Amino acid sequence: MPFPRAVVALVGAVLALLLAACGSQLDPDTVARAGGTTGTGDGGAVAAGDPAAAGPDGSVPDAAGGTTSTGRGGTTTGGSAATTGGTSGGTGGGAATGGTGANAAAGATKAGSCAGFKDQTGITDKTIVIGNSSDVSGPVPGLFEASQDAVRAYVAYFNATSDICGRKLELKTYDSRTDAAADQQAYTQACDDTFAMVGSMSAFDSGGASTAQGCGLPDLRSAAVTADRQACTTCFGAQSTIADEFQNAVPDFVKKNHPDAAAHAAMLYINAGAAAENGKTQVAAMTKRGMHFDYVQGIDISEFNYAPYVQQMKDKGVQYVQMIGATAQFVRLAQAMQQQGFHPEVFMLDPTAYTRDFVQSGGTAVEGTTLFINFTPFEEASSNKELQLYLSWLQQVKPGAEPSFFGLFSWSAARLFVQRATALGGGLSRQSLVADLSKVDDWTANGLHSPQHVGPKHTGECWRFISLQHGRWVPVGGTKYSCSGTS
Repeated sequence: MPFPRAVVALVGAVLALLLAACGSQLDPDTVARAGGTTGTGDGGAVAAGDPAAAGPDGSVPDAAGGTTSTGRGGTTTGGSAATTGGTSGGTGGGAATGGTGANAAAGATKAGSCAGFKDQTGITDKTIVIGNSSDVSGPVPGLFEASQDAVRAYVAYFNATSDICGRKLELKTYDSRTDAAADQQAYTQACDDTFAMVGSMSAFDSGGASTAQGCGLPDLRSAAVTADRQACTTCFGAQSTIADEFQNAVPDFVKKNHPDAAAHAAMLYINAGAAAENGKTQVAAMTKRGMHFDYVQGIDISEFNYAPYVQQMKDKGVQYVQMIGATAQFVRLAQAMQQQGFHPEVFMLDPTAYTRDFVQSGGTAVEGTTLFINFTPFEEASSNKELQLYLSWLQQVKPGAEPSFFGLFSWSAARLFVQRATALGGGLSRQSLVADLSKVDDWTANGLHSPQHVGPKHTGECWRFISLQHGRWVPVGGTKYSCSGTS
């Protein structure tokens, strides 16, 4: 089952853990950390601005964040500012920040005329019902719960300040349970109960693809990770992805800044799920771009002794090490390298490692790690109004929630839905929304992330780099994205 190369490393790592957790020799510590690998766990994080830290490195974002809320509630939230704990009314009102202009809840897009607005599936004269189906329960509890929380946060923000032709948003949540069948069941219900699905994220998202297309249900996801979902004509991703595309920015960065390391590279990957396929594919793509790999090795999910792999890299003179896995495996490799005195010039990981757990459990062993990312890191919230909104409204609806990579793109999906629905006004229908989304390109959600080809469905080619220095993620080569196409 092919997966998009830009996001597959993250989901592939998750799938590897799922395969192991469902009847394996996976150690309890790995299972416990699995939720944190994607930054979707419930524990540990605190409100932005609290000294206890909200960023993955333990630092405090400079966003103003509220810490009171009406709570998570049941499967349906929203409907009015009062029920969401927004800035007007509600038991948690007043804590979260608001935005103006492009950062306003409805954005700066000119609102369409409300003339002719018709009630339809999921739309009454008072509400527009949207849904979110994400992996909340299953082998890794809370896997993509951050995506659901992010949409809940945007609904709260929108309902506190805006409406679409007099209608507030109502959110219905579904649990895809890390299971294709559950995803299909959720979308079967959503076809009858919602106008559109927004910000969903599932590791096995093929299940509901044909169902969504069959009923014409707009499905604007955090990301689509299977070929079936990408092929769905009513489905889009705020993080645009497509199978067999890998960004050139990574090998180009390595060649430019670390030419010796680029000539002596190693790729390690967890030998399960999509991770194995993608480890080999990424090696091929980076080799085509001019890198040379001296060592390519799969590691069984049940393997805990990484010393032999480190010794082989030492023997081969490897200077660049990249791994596709999860936090537990990243840390295990880093600790093995530290114990054996192996210090490659570059230790490169994808956004999977952008979690507090990686920094705290890795300690000195993960110092100097470089990540390639396609979004504004939480440490830079003071310079990004949209990121401040995500962080503050997340804490408004769920105090203590940890922001995540997938949650950020779900917030982006919610913003895009609201802006396009507002622009369509009285012409809003499932069909018109799908047609409108198919034209959206270079979407950044007000600079929240790199340009995404939502309508054309091509992997976003712009990425940037951060490095862990003294326990804090800092920019490498500036804060601008490098855009080099895809292979």
